[in-house]
Amino acid sequence: MAAKIRSRERAAIIQSLRAGVTPRVGLEHIQVGRAREVKALIEDLDRISEGGSAFRLVIGDFGAGKSFFLQLIRYVALEKGLVVINADLAPDRRLHASGGQARSLYQELTRNLSTRAHPEGNAMVPLIEKFITEQRRLADEQQLEVEQVIKQKLASLSELVGGYDFAEVIAAYWQGYNSGNEELKQAAVRYLRGEYATKTEARRDLNVRTIIDDASVYDHLKLLARFVCQAGYKGLLVNLDEMVNLYKLPSQRARSANYEQILRILNDCLQGSSAEHIGFLLGGTPEFLADPRKGLYSYEALHSRLAENTFAQIAGVVDYKGPVLMLQNLEPEELYVLLCNIRNVFANYDSSKYLLPDEALTAFLQHCSQHVGDAYFRTPRNTIKAFVDLLSILEQNPELKWQSLIAEIKVAAESDPSLVSISDDTAPEENAGDGTGRVFSNSSNSIDPDDDNLTTFKL
Repeated sequence: MAAKIRSRERAAIIQSLRAGVTPRVGLEHIQVGRAREVKALIEDLDRISEGGSAFRLVIGDFGAGKSFFLQLIRYVALEKGLVVINADLAPDRRLHASGGQARSLYQELTRNLSTRAHPEGNAMVPLIEKFITEQRRLADEQQLEVEQVIKQKLASLSELVGGYDFAEVIAAYWQGYNSGNEELKQAAVRYLRGEYATKTEARRDLNVRTIIDDASVYDHLKLLARFVCQAGYKGLLVNLDEMVNLYKLPSQRARSANYEQILRILNDCLQGSSAEHIGFLLGGTPEFLADPRKGLYSYEALHSRLAENTFAQIAGVVDYKGPVLMLQNLEPEELYVLLCNIRNVFANYDSSKYLLPDEALTAFLQHCSQHVGDAYFRTPRNTIKAFVDLLSILEQNPELKWQSLIAEIKVAAESDPSLVSISDDTAPEENAGDGTGRVFSNSSNSIDPDDDNLTTFKL
């Protein structure tokens, strides 16, 4: 049988699963379950394409498949003609900050800008040139200067914050494109990626008065959404994973500032006011959402907007239309199908090359159930990683018997070892700690700098 998957995709899938991370390609070969969640998000993508906006928090336990789900929706969005930008939050990448962390997040997002033609990212230049190509065509039809047509096309951006300078930068790229000035083109791309640190430098290179800084990141995401539509795409999807890094911030002030930014985004998207052709997918853990002291629920305005539907609780059903999408557990049967899919990837869909028979899959799942309990399908990352390791060993050593290997497999239950506060030494007003560089833990026995009940005294 001819292979149904390219060798490059096959290698990428196997390597990613062995490392316990989400593959960036070939998701359609291993996707199982989550049908109702995917349907709900497809409705969101359709609304974005029609000029609306969307906001979703994708919540699931550590290892439950949040990142995989976000990548799957990214893949669907690209197929539907949207532009996707994605990034993982980290100590140096946040939604709101005063020390450059928000601009760092914007830089990561624009580096990962993807289109259907460039799914691997780094699609900022192709995006700009696609826009310019269309404006050249219109200029030829109307017998006008290309720069004039560009500025007319981007005139609607002037109503948004930073819109005028954004249009000037696109026009500058055209000037560099038309005259062969590579430095001017690179300067324009640097601006659009948020790489200018000072206004003086940007004004010298591009004659603009503003830059993308911590305070204007969200405004420029809305500008980018308008621009991608004028370039011929249907909208912009913003994928933000590892939101739990906001929960880990030791400073209550820093957390509140970031949660306030989330509230602003949520209000814009759900009210349908200034957010057009844009959607936000935020992936986080239940602690990030529901912790009454450090999670989103600690911010009262967010708690009231994100609280679970009371009637869904009463009826024992799931509300797939709300802003919070709780990922449902995979059924054991679905996990079995997932293992079958992974086996197919290894065998290139040739059943004669299967490394394991069906009874081996059943034996593997029974072994995991006995040693891990029901966590093996609720948070299946370690289970999948162990299965891929098993297939890899059998592929390299065909003389080995699977019966002797399965009994020795050790699968650990998933846990997040990083659920401790991170130090914040980037902005003086956000520092937390005792001045000795110690990092505070979230455990009940640890000193927490945000604990308002601590008594301050001096000898």
